[in-house]
Amino acid sequence: MKASDSHGGDQRDVNLPHATKRKLTEEEKLRWARIVAPKINLLLDVIPDGSGRPHNYKTIEVGTKEAGHYVSRTRWSLLKNGKIQEIPDECLRAIAEVFGVNPEYLLHEDASLPPEVETVLPHVRIKRLSEVRGFAVKALTVVAPERLRAIVKILDEAIDS
Repeated sequence: MKASDSHGGDQRDVNLPHATKRKLTEEEKLRWARIVAPKINLLLDVIPDGSGRPHNYKTIEVGTKEAGHYVSRTRWSLLKNGKIQEIPDECLRAIAEVFGVNPEYLLHEDASLPPEVETVLPHVRIKRLSEVRGFAVKALTVVAPERLRAIVKILDEAIDS
């Protein structure tokens, strides 16, 4: 997408609709929400709060207020779940500050993973695969034991690799 500055200057490449000054379409709002949600959920998975526990709404509320932008419980829920909304840059900058990551990660679709995230990503992968394995065991033990064995074998191989 191309956008020009407010003075009609040179055009520049922008990654997401939030970088333009025009009103976003509903489709653009939804696309942006679906880009931001997994990024926020990944931060929630890998960066604990100051006490070593996962962030909850209260830590986000307090942290974003300290960073100069209030994030309501409703907005936080919409952000985490990828629901359609306009997301102010200030909101994403405040959230990035809470997690201690470069705001560019949340502001740009193609931004690289923050180093804080990249170092623990292999552990997150194993955690998520283990969660899927646990769900499969609960859901399929009685109704499809032979399929369960096949799924568990695949997941175990993925966890071990």
